[in-house]
Amino acid sequence: MSFRDDFEGHDLDRSVWIPHYLPQWSSRAESAATYEVGGSEVRLSIPPEQGLWCPVDHEGPLRVSGIQSGVFSGEVGSTVGQQPFRDGLRVREAQPTQWGWTPHYGVLEVRARMELTARSMASVWMVGIEDEPQRSGEICVFEVFGDAIDRTGPAVGMGIHPFRDPALRDDFAAPRLPIDVTDFHVYATDWCPGRVDFFVDGDHVHTVEQAPDYPMQMMIGVFDFPARPAAPAHAGHVPLLVLDYVREA
Repeated sequence: MSFRDDFEGHDLDRSVWIPHYLPQWSSRAESAATYEVGGSEVRLSIPPEQGLWCPVDHEGPLRVSGIQSGVFSGEVGSTVGQQPFRDGLRVREAQPTQWGWTPHYGVLEVRARMELTARSMASVWMVGIEDEPQRSGEICVFEVFGDAIDRTGPAVGMGIHPFRDPALRDDFAAPRLPIDVTDFHVYATDWCPGRVDFFVDGDHVHTVEQAPDYPMQMMIGVFDFPARPAAPAHAGHVPLLVLDYVREA
């Protein structure tokens, strides 16, 4: 086992985790996650009073509580930064480089549960550290939208997004699985040269015959889309993503 975090103690290990979502495009103050650590869990939530993320630059209102295992950006005013969400985006707050946990191949596993509505989603994904623009591909470990859950189970997104990596192509699937996402499940990827296999609770559910070939950092987040309607039964519901552990084998 080369890495494991069971979220023991009363706070995140700040040598590993940055409790902000892509702060270079906003600021640390405006991208701070709402979270609790206790009982060997980290609980990410979005309470009603949490503000919008990047309200000026992001198309459509978005609220996020996210943590990430690395961060990197250029100087204020530059276009150098991880996961730019539109062309020409410029750094608003320069970030000190921090590589907390950046694996390069391996079996990556998280045990998680979530509580979502039709206007929220939760995800865990790996993204290239982007010290060079082409090292930017994504491995989505899981992605669940609240409006993609029905009586037969959730559609669980997984796969590869290339972004600015010319060696990759978009290859993404969202199989519907007979699970209850409000319960804990183990989501895993076996990432090796030229191939990524995806598993839920030890069952193989998808394979992509390509793979990023550079260090990647983990991104963990719960998202709320205020412009989308929520069912009356979910009025006032707080989106929640709970992680029991993260590990690399």
